[in-house]
Amino acid sequence: MKITETGFEGLLIIEPKVFSDDRGYFFESYNSKILLENNINYSFVQDNQAKSSYGVIRGLHYQIAPYAQTKLIRVIEGEILDIVLDIRKDSATFGKTFGIKLTSQNFNQLLVPKGFAHGYSVLSEICIVQYKCDNFYHQKSEAGINIFDSGLNIDWKIPQERAIISQKDKIWPMFNQISQFF
Repeated sequence: MKITETGFEGLLIIEPKVFSDDRGYFFESYNSKILLENNINYSFVQDNQAKSSYGVIRGLHYQIAPYAQTKLIRVIEGEILDIVLDIRKDSATFGKTFGIKLTSQNFNQLLVPKGFAHGYSVLSEICIVQYKCDNFYHQKSEAGINIFDSGLNIDWKIPQERAIISQKDKIWPMFNQISQFF
């Protein structure tokens, strides 16, 4: 596995070694020993999977401490633009976003530590996203930031008229209205 720093503390791109031949491919999507050797030490307790169609935008989600989650995100089928927002008030990158295309073709994964709001837009006709979490989902601790906050200037690569967004995601507050940071 190749592990690449992003310039955001703890936010890492993980590229597995893929073995391909005429039968298809094989790769280890998760190997705790290799991660430990690279000082990445999380105990994942929950796997989540979501299937979506083109234009779906999910996010920007996070859970408030003590139920905050670290996530390891990958795409099984299709393509997403994965976006994170640093909401750690003492971080050098507080209030900044990072985006990366994760696809079933590039096999890349994104390790998103606690203290980031996370979301993604679906760029392919169909997409299946799978992610590991190091803490269980806790509904009363769920929080979010509005994906169309103009102050964040996020280009989701989806025309706004084709965006498919849940009612819950449409009413999250703007970033400057958030009072609970990490």
